[in-house]
Amino acid sequence: MESKQILFSPEIAHRLAAIDIGSNSVRLMVAEPLRDGSYRILDEEREPTRLGRELSSTGKLASEAVEQTLAALRRFKQIADGFQVDELRTIATCAVREATNGPEFCRRAKQEVGLDIDVISADREARLAFYSVERAFDLAGKNVVVADIGGGSTELILASGNVIEAMFTTPLGAVRLTEMYGNGGAAVDAQYEKLVKAIDQHLRKLVPKPFFAPHLLIGSGGTFTSLAEMIMAAKGQSNLPSRGYSVSHAELSHLLDRLRKMPVKVRRGVPGLSPDRADIIVAGLTVIDRLMRHFQVNLLQVHNRGVRDGLILTMIESGQGAQDQNPHDRQAALERFATACGGEPEHGRQVARLAGRIYAQLAKLYNMDPADQSLLEAAARLQDVGYLINYDQHHKHSYHLILHSGVAGFAPRELQLIANVARYHRGSKPKKKHANFQQLPAEDQQKVRQMAAILRLAGGLDRSHSGIVRDVQIRKGSECLELFVTAAENPEVDLWGARRRSKMFQKVFQTRLAIEWDGQQEAGQKGPGARGQGSGNGQPDSSEKKSAAAGRDPAA
Repeated sequence: MESKQILFSPEIAHRLAAIDIGSNSVRLMVAEPLRDGSYRILDEEREPTRLGRELSSTGKLASEAVEQTLAALRRFKQIADGFQVDELRTIATCAVREATNGPEFCRRAKQEVGLDIDVISADREARLAFYSVERAFDLAGKNVVVADIGGGSTELILASGNVIEAMFTTPLGAVRLTEMYGNGGAAVDAQYEKLVKAIDQHLRKLVPKPFFAPHLLIGSGGTFTSLAEMIMAAKGQSNLPSRGYSVSHAELSHLLDRLRKMPVKVRRGVPGLSPDRADIIVAGLTVIDRLMRHFQVNLLQVHNRGVRDGLILTMIESGQGAQDQNPHDRQAALERFATACGGEPEHGRQVARLAGRIYAQLAKLYNMDPADQSLLEAAARLQDVGYLINYDQHHKHSYHLILHSGVAGFAPRELQLIANVARYHRGSKPKKKHANFQQLPAEDQQKVRQMAAILRLAGGLDRSHSGIVRDVQIRKGSECLELFVTAAENPEVDLWGARRRSKMFQKVFQTRLAIEWDGQQEAGQKGPGARGQGSGNGQPDSSEKKSAAAGRDPAA
């Protein structure tokens, strides 16, 4: 629907609407944004059209489900029009995304209802779910697993605080699993074992164990809300809100064991459970149970919002100018992300400056793309964000955090390059067997090798974390490259650090590297001729010259 561009003001209410077309239900929300970035709900509606039924067996949206969904969309659009909304967005997730006749469904929705459907990716779906969670929960200092269980798939986000470490999508939807393993009836032992085995196999294959130990699982979607409402009803707590309600693994296990032995007719009468969800609830709860076992989490918290809420929040943010943040300001975006991850921003900025200087000079010698200098500098700024998880293997954590960061101003391919360069700022060198490196095209692999080699060198030049190295000059000698370090005082530790980390540089650029302090130039003398580095008269001795030419630290 075309936006009317109505401004926020006390006199004119700005109204938004979002429609989420899921595999199990179609949902509408009409909201009025508030000045603090939140919103007031004006209306909500849900229709359980089960659009994803039969998808696992036919690969198509069932014709009856399509007609029911289109009818629901007509009603929802009329409701939104009645509220005179200024912007209406409609998204579709797993069922429409996977179905071979998904595009035809979208065409009919446009033609017959007047709705433009945005079929979002699994990655976008996960981000919207996480955005909803991080606005509702205080995640500071917590390692969490966020799960969004739908009818056709389950999206998983591993996060440390408000920073995403990894995202996964699995075909573990409540509708899909119900059709494949039991059709919603009482789950007898043999049947149920097949369901459990299938879920575990998918998790082992698609979702590796996290590097950190999660403190809890936060779940969004109808399965989690139903879980909370059934347990609250059993405890006489139906007056409590479901958002934030805590459920132990033991409580889940007891409820699941009871429900799976009930016929569907009996299940429909369970207090707190919507009758239209009675046939798929066992599959959904079993996914939660296996997730908690997989991640070794004993506590979950329920989030009664999800993708639709995330969509409304992003619409509000967009309408309010994203809090006056310029989405194209790369430097500001890098600073925000680096700050969110903690660490040492001054060290990152120093390494980025030195890496940029080295790259600019080498680009002329090795015909490297000058445009990539900004990517290298970004990798330098973010190389240590993995400290947010822990120090050990932090370079690998940095890769995942950057890859999923969505830092404004960078295209997906650029973030992939930045993440890979940061991944190799320490530790092992890029190898073809590394999945993250293997999936890059050959041209980008070479870019990563070159930039990572420079980044290691630049990091060594601030090994002291003092920022005393002011500049670097590279000159091509007759037998090797010469790197002259400008500093007001002898940067002994930084020279040592750079020499230690020069091995990859020499291999990638196929040259020996001499690293020396241009001491007399700092003292006011011209030229790099006298480069005092350690002897009593300010001149390096012969052993230091030999080790420098070989790129080795004489003290190592």
